[in-house]
Amino acid sequence: MTSHEEIEREPASAIAVFGDRIDVARAFTADLAARGEELGLIGPLELPRIWTRHVINCGLVAPLLRPGLVGDIGSGAGLPGLVLAIARPDVDFVLIEPMERRVAWLNEQKHLLGLDNVTVERNRAEDVRLSTKLDQVTARAVSAFSKLIPLCAPLLAPGGEMVLMKGAGATNEIAAAEKAIRRFKLSGVEVVELGATLDVEITRVIRARVP
Repeated sequence: MTSHEEIEREPASAIAVFGDRIDVARAFTADLAARGEELGLIGPLELPRIWTRHVINCGLVAPLLRPGLVGDIGSGAGLPGLVLAIARPDVDFVLIEPMERRVAWLNEQKHLLGLDNVTVERNRAEDVRLSTKLDQVTARAVSAFSKLIPLCAPLLAPGGEMVLMKGAGATNEIAAAEKAIRRFKLSGVEVVELGATLDVEITRVIRARVP
């Protein structure tokens, strides 16, 4: 069992990211730190950076979202879906996750944290048939951009947007996805870097719009 001392202390940047939602973010982070490894949601090496590498990393994406319906593909531990739902109570979220154990966690956190703006959908992204098309879709550590495009594009409403969290190779992923970008007629494809003014790892996002 990992000792409490190994869990990262909340950095000052957390309040800058979550504002008056900080207490909800704290509750989620504490529970994820306490039970995440046991439930197979995070690895033991993640506890010393749970705020900076995971929770704040996801929270930085919140300003890119607009009021409407946002889907999170492969939501897992709720990174970024639950974190974004905490930061943006004015946005509705559909968390798409195929694994039963993770779906149970997502539903539990939804109720514990009072997230009325969250719906959990147990399904694979390629099998999802939503009654309402999404305004935006996000994903983190799921797949390469080229593989996410055919998963995300059919779920989006006309003019909908992908807001996909990526690593340092984001620009290369765009180059490798050239065929899929053309096939799905994506526009405005770009890499956005977030968090440069805070003492955290840079968060990189690929943004792209469907016709």
